[in-house]
Formats: sequence, C-alpha cells, structure tokens
Amino acid sequence: MKRSKKYLETIKLIDKTKTYEVNEAVSILKKITTNFDETVDIAINLNLDTKKVGEQLRGAVVLPNGIGKTKKILVIAKGEQAKTALSAGADYVGDIDLIEKIEKENWFDFDCLIATPDMMASLGKIGKILGPKGLMPNPKTGTVTMDTKKAIEDVKKGRIEYKTDTFGNVHAIIGKISFLDVKLVENINYFINVILKSKPSTVKGTYIKNITISTTMSPGIKLNQNSFDN
Repeated sequence: MKRSKKYLETIKLIDKTKTYEVNEAVSILKKITTNFDETVDIAINLNLDTKKVGEQLRGAVVLPNGIGKTKKILVIAKGEQAKTALSAGADYVGDIDLIEKIEKENWFDFDCLIATPDMMASLGKIGKILGPKGLMPNPKTGTVTMDTKKAIEDVKKGRIEYKTDTFGNVHAIIGKISFLDVKLVENINYFINVILKSKPSTVKGTYIKNITISTTMSPGIKLNQNSFDN
C-alpha cells in the first residue's frame, strides 16, 4: 500500500524499541491519523494456556465512553420479551421467522444478536452460520438473557465483547480517534482493568505479556504494561 508523505513522516514518531505510557501513546496516534475517523483498537497478549478451559477468557464490558459506533440489534424472543425489546429500541425483533430468514436468505443486516434462553435451541440449528461471524449469543457476554431491555441498553452504551484466541491474545475496539484524549485513555484503562480482574487463579508469573494500541491505518504502539497492576 502506498503511504502519504505525511504518514511516512509521522510514523517516525513511533520508537519500536520503546514502550509508552497510555497518555503519550494516545497523543502519538492522534498525530498520525488520516483524514477519516479511524477506529482505535487494543491488543493484549496474555500468559495463558488456552488449551485449559479455565484459562479461556470470554466476556463483555460496557466502556465508560462507548466506542463511537451505533450497532444494529436483532433480538430473537417471543411474547413479553419481544414487546420489551421493541420498546427498548431493538432494530429487529422476531423468532422463528427471522431465524429462517438468516438461514435461507443469508440475511445479516445486524451487528449484534440477543436472544432469550427459550430460543437457543432454535438458534442452535444455525450455529454454524452465526458462529464464524461472531454472532452466536452466549450467556457469558450477556446476549442470552431474559432481561432484553438491559442487554439492548448495554449495546447502545457501547458494550464490546472479548475472548482469547488460540495464542492468548485479546482484541477489542476501544473508541474512535476523534474522541478526546482523556476519553480514549479512560476506555483503555477501564478495559485493561477488566482483563486484569479476569486473571485465572492458575496463572503464575507475569499475566500481561504486552499491550498494543493502533488505529485502522497506523502501526501498533506498545504500552508499558508495568504501569498496570500485573
């Protein structure tokens, strides 16, 4: 990919041999941003053996300042929970009809799928379709619930899901480059603290191996993990 002269100049601000404090890293990202409102991502490499069930992290968190993106929400529910979901602002609400629409029409005009427990058997039939797209509801992320109103509110506030990959990495969106520095820093610190609190009791030694933040188009900037309670 051909890079602009400005980009090539500004990336010189990043010392790849150095780890940065959060405030400084965010400041540098702001200087190397392009002309559009890029997403800011965080990647944390953890000292985990993901072959062990107890060391596979998965969950969801509502960031204090959201992520700067509006998500389309689909709720699979019946009766009162369906009515509640509609009044709470879900974009789509249905049951078997929408499950069949996904299966037969390859319909995915939504970013998040919330379901009540009684609908999970029916959704399980299309699990092979939803799973690879990261859309299968799960109790650990709060997307399988009888409280559809709260689940919808959390998504609208900026709830994000996270889980470890095979190598013990956790990736997440933590905002937009247009956010004030203080809001990005707050989101980053909040997310890292959530990961720290999720540390399995079986982990010995250093838990966080490295932390990197980046935007859609930027190189990664390594954070000083020693500045967090590791």
